[in-house]
Amino acid sequence: MSIDLILAKVVNEARSGLVPEALAFWYSIIVERVRRSCPEELRDKIRVEQDEILPMKFRLNVSKRVVPLLLKTIEDALQEMPYSSRLYFETVYNIVADEYRKAGGRL
Repeated sequence: MSIDLILAKVVNEARSGLVPEALAFWYSIIVERVRRSCPEELRDKIRVEQDEILPMKFRLNVSKRVVPLLLKTIEDALQEMPYSSRLYFETVYNIVADEYRKAGGRL
């Protein structure tokens, strides 16, 4: 494979992974996996809302009891994501983990 083809593939992957639709898709996958894995009483305790005006902005509302499962699910899903989506969700992971620790949670 020539270097031009490799670079074109990398650029296409970066473009396709960091668009609102791709991020919304990955959020939906992560939320669905968390809901399948958590106890029934916690399934309604995780929500993602996409801003209508700023489509790259998402609000993640999660119960403190669901956070460890959410972080594990994000970590497991990273391998499946395009590079730029992976970078985005690594940042989400770090922010959620930091906030969880500040609130007294232990990972």
